[in-house]
Amino acid sequence: MSARASANPWWRLAGVAMVMWLPAAGWSVAHAASELGTAVLPSVVSVLPDWTEEENGSPRRRSDPEEPEGSGVAIRAGGYVVTNHHVLGRASSVSVRLRDGRILPAEIVGRDAATDLAVLKVTSQLPILPIGDTPALGAPVCAIGNQFGLGLSVTCGVVSAVHRTGVGFNPIEDFIQTDAVINPGASGGALVDGDGRLVGVISAIFTKEVDANIGVNFASAMPLVERVVDDLIAHGRVLRGRSGMRVRDLSRAERRRMVGARIVRLVAGGAAEKAGLAVGDVITRIGTRSVRKASDVPSALQLVRPGEDVELAILREGVAQSHRLAIAP
Repeated sequence: MSARASANPWWRLAGVAMVMWLPAAGWSVAHAASELGTAVLPSVVSVLPDWTEEENGSPRRRSDPEEPEGSGVAIRAGGYVVTNHHVLGRASSVSVRLRDGRILPAEIVGRDAATDLAVLKVTSQLPILPIGDTPALGAPVCAIGNQFGLGLSVTCGVVSAVHRTGVGFNPIEDFIQTDAVINPGASGGALVDGDGRLVGVISAIFTKEVDANIGVNFASAMPLVERVVDDLIAHGRVLRGRSGMRVRDLSRAERRRMVGARIVRLVAGGAAEKAGLAVGDVITRIGTRSVRKASDVPSALQLVRPGEDVELAILREGVAQSHRLAIAP
């Protein structure tokens, strides 16, 4: 897991040990068992990369890989599975292990290092989970993944934060933070809400010196995941446009008066200049997303396809304005 990517009581669900915290009415044992046992687990697979490398003209298995196995989630009809880019690494080939133990070869459809996401394709038709809305703070969620290569397991907790950016794992981030226990091997697994809907793809764990869970774990949010997955399936790569601007964080003194990201550079004739933006403007919102720091800007703009436009709320010398930014191809 990318340096990366609960409480009582314990019980058994379809042969899988589960830890469940019951923070809200309606999050019952029976409901969780029904959703996770019949809907979620069959949609999650173990990802088995093959890191065979050439050494002096002969194949050699890379010894002691950091993550010998990972996880993946069925994301589109036709056998498409989303996982993490870092799970594949320099894999020469990859297979997936289904919940029933069958191992199937998988094709690498595409990968995107900027978001640490990748798409595989298998011949088996896997059940697709419904996509959930961005969960609320404190909402119960469960993580399903192949932790430490032991096979699929389920751990549960709550949503600690949403729209985390600038954490430092990827150039483009839009994370749901959770305290559900996540360890190496769970990367690429599913984060589901109380109704068994997919709300994120497990990506990273925040650690100091050891690659083990300390309760600060991250899953890529589904709007970002779906944007990347659709492009990888359609084009084999992610099509990104150009905003024509560069931003920076506000200084501490500036943040006593406002919150946002300041434009420090415009490309002549670029999208931002055409939208009427100016150096010194402070972006406070992109679409429906509030901007609190510079890393929020690429995260929000990532969801806007080339040729599409989005509304930006800005402050110019303290005066609120609205501008329409058309992302250049």
